[in-house]
Amino acid sequence: MTFLVFLLACGAAASTGLMFKPGPWYASLVKPGFTPPNWVFPVAWTTIYLLLAWAGYRLTLIPASQPVLALWAAQIALNTLWTPVFFGAQRILAGMVILAVLWLVVAAMVVMALRLDLITGLILFPYLVWLCVAAALNFSILINNR
Repeated sequence: MTFLVFLLACGAAASTGLMFKPGPWYASLVKPGFTPPNWVFPVAWTTIYLLLAWAGYRLTLIPASQPVLALWAAQIALNTLWTPVFFGAQRILAGMVILAVLWLVVAAMVVMALRLDLITGLILFPYLVWLCVAAALNFSILINNR
């Protein structure tokens, strides 16, 4: 049951991608050469959301994991916010700010999770890596589309 709650939270975050699609505005932006093909994004995010739900569930089984679970809650809120701000409101700078804060929260979450449970920390690590790619993309789009 607890896993399903985390999965539901991830599903809510993922649903913003259905409501605020990239569309013609995003297609018209100058993007860096390292931009992944469009099909990579839903595959990457689906994988990350499943891993996030699994990690969240695992954290509930670990004593003294409340601070990491608080970071889990903060990151899913920030994650949910980015898509409507970047794609919906078309605010590239605001998206970058959200993404920078999200990266810091996730980095802290990964470090704290690693200290509590190696496997859970490793489950979260791909998310941090993907956020590095997302931040580089967002930053490049910001710089090249003034």
